[in-house]
Parts: sequence; structure tokens; C-alpha cells
Amino acid sequence: MQVLLLEDEPRLGRAVAGALAAQGYGVRWVEGLEAAREAFLELEPDLLVLDVRLPEDPDGGFRFAQEAREAGYKGPILFLTARDALEDRVLGLDLGGDDYLVKPFHLEELLARVRALLRRASEVKESRVRLGALEVDLAARAVYVGGRRVDLSLKEFALLELFLLHPERVFAPEEVAEKVFGDGEKVGAVKVYVHYLQQKLYPQVVRTVPGGYRLGDEP
Repeated sequence: MQVLLLEDEPRLGRAVAGALAAQGYGVRWVEGLEAAREAFLELEPDLLVLDVRLPEDPDGGFRFAQEAREAGYKGPILFLTARDALEDRVLGLDLGGDDYLVKPFHLEELLARVRALLRRASEVKESRVRLGALEVDLAARAVYVGGRRVDLSLKEFALLELFLLHPERVFAPEEVAEKVFGDGEKVGAVKVYVHYLQQKLYPQVVRTVPGGYRLGDEP
């Protein structure tokens, strides 16, 4: 799952990005509206976590959420803000937000809300994905091959999920590295984790093709 985090306060942004990454989510952290717009187009995020008040615009998070909805974004949006007035909450929800977390907050509560929003989104889309004998429950993060449960690490699951959600797409190694590891230069790690998946699931689960990697054949 890919999360786009818009937060201008460095200490909070670093903490939230780190907490989300530790749970296995791919995270792109940006500090301003223009960077958020660019990342939104590149990342195809599954979740937007948006600070409302930004240096360039006191309603920047609201504005970005509205732009995303108008562009057709259907994923969940979580606002982070110190503004807890009723009219602010109503405005945020009316502009397409799904949840509203008032600062200061505990990271545990943030993570719980993220899980709930993504679980709800997965249920709306499709919780289970099947590829022959491979079955993946995206909401429960459970993987089965021929009915046998296979335990994957957080990064292994994130890698598999990326390919399952885009079965026809070829990903360049740098793009996979950015989405799964948050660093486009970690192409070596991509190669290692593709190998891990092939060992744990079956050799052709991810294929190397011209231009990068793509979902492979059925087991």
C-alpha cells in the first residue's frame, strides 16, 4: 500500500513517515503543495494523509484533497490538523475527507485509523486476489499457495501487493524501489526481495522482463 503524506513540520513528518514505513507501507513524505501534486501523479497512492495548515496556504490540505477528488481519486483521505472546531471538521469531510485526527495525537491512534481506512478501502475494492493457486487476502495480509499459508515479511508482502494490484504493468526497478522501500536507488534490495518471493512462493511469481519486473504466471 502506498501512502502520500503531506506534512510541513519536519519532526512530525519524520515520525509519521517512520511509523508508517515500519508497518510495511510505502511512504512518500512531502512538505508542500507543489511537491504533493507531483508525488500524487507519480505514486498512485492508496491513502492520502494530509496536514491541513501549510505555510503557503492555511487550507492547503483541504485544497489538495478537493483537487484529488476532482481528479478522480477514490482512495481514503485522513486529515491531520490542530484545528478542531466543528466547522473545520465538517468542511474537511465535505471536501472528500474520510477521517480527521486532531494534533497532538499518539502514533498508535494514527496507525489504527490508517489500518481502518485501508481495510475499508480494500473491502470496497476486493479483499482477496487470486492467481491460480496463489491467493492473497489484502485486508488480512495473508498469503496462501495451494491452500498452504506462507508467511511473508512486511516488505515481501508490500512487493507482492504492488504487482498483484497492477497485474499488467511493467515496473522499472527504480519505481519498485521507490514504492516499496521509499528510495529509488535501492534497486539492489528489489532484486533481493524478488528472489525472496520466488523462493517462498514459486519461481515465476514475479518475472524479469524488458524494462523491469511484472507479475508472473500462475503457479
